[in-house]
Amino acid sequence: MKQYKHLFFDLDNTLWDFETNSYYALESAFQQLGLLTKLDSFEDYFKIYHRINHHLWELYRNREITKDRLTVKRFEDSLQEYGLPQPGKGAEINEAYLSQMPLKTQLVEGAREALEALHKKFKIHIITNGFREVQHQKLANSQLDHFFDKIFISEVIGAPKPSRKIFEHALKSTNARKQESLMIGDSWEADIKGALEFGIDQVFLSSDFSENLAQLLESSQTRKIMNKKTEYIQLTNGRTSTYFIHQLSELLNVVY
Repeated sequence: MKQYKHLFFDLDNTLWDFETNSYYALESAFQQLGLLTKLDSFEDYFKIYHRINHHLWELYRNREITKDRLTVKRFEDSLQEYGLPQPGKGAEINEAYLSQMPLKTQLVEGAREALEALHKKFKIHIITNGFREVQHQKLANSQLDHFFDKIFISEVIGAPKPSRKIFEHALKSTNARKQESLMIGDSWEADIKGALEFGIDQVFLSSDFSENLAQLLESSQTRKIMNKKTEYIQLTNGRTSTYFIHQLSELLNVVY
């Protein structure tokens, strides 16, 4: 097993529970703007919003849409589809939503415990595609900021994951070598494939990784390593390793 020195974490849905916090932040924003009482069901609306927002973020990562367009379109399109059109209100809703986001502090299960254990031995960093207005505030309000040496935000660097540029920038800025670095994230496209193609090991955190596991196993260059004493699955192509874990507590088995 490689001796890692630098651990690079994604933030949203890897450490900070984006799904839960986003729901309650948007509910608070709608309450603030007087929109909540106009909805028959906020939960039904949020399902529409979640689907549209997810699609727009894919476009953003692929540089097919700008941040300004994304932040307006996700609200105006979802409210239009729900049946409560709010033309020209997207920017106002987005401002209220982003002001609420850092106030929500629910973490992914085991996040704080894992960081408490890891920061004593490793240099820990963040690589996130989230917007710069809120990422530092999220970490501070959740009392996580003291764990990290460096925080890399794609918007600041000018390249979102899975771009090679953001991984290259992060390693150069931390003076980290590829063979000593490990990327941990919940997004297969942004975190895992991005880091794999750049040439550093990765840990995929997911409740169901069967499809992604099968995808790598189809490669003739990939072999599977199973250790009965551990709780993770490791695949290697001879150059990098991909680890699959269901929860953050299993990360300790990977790095120790």
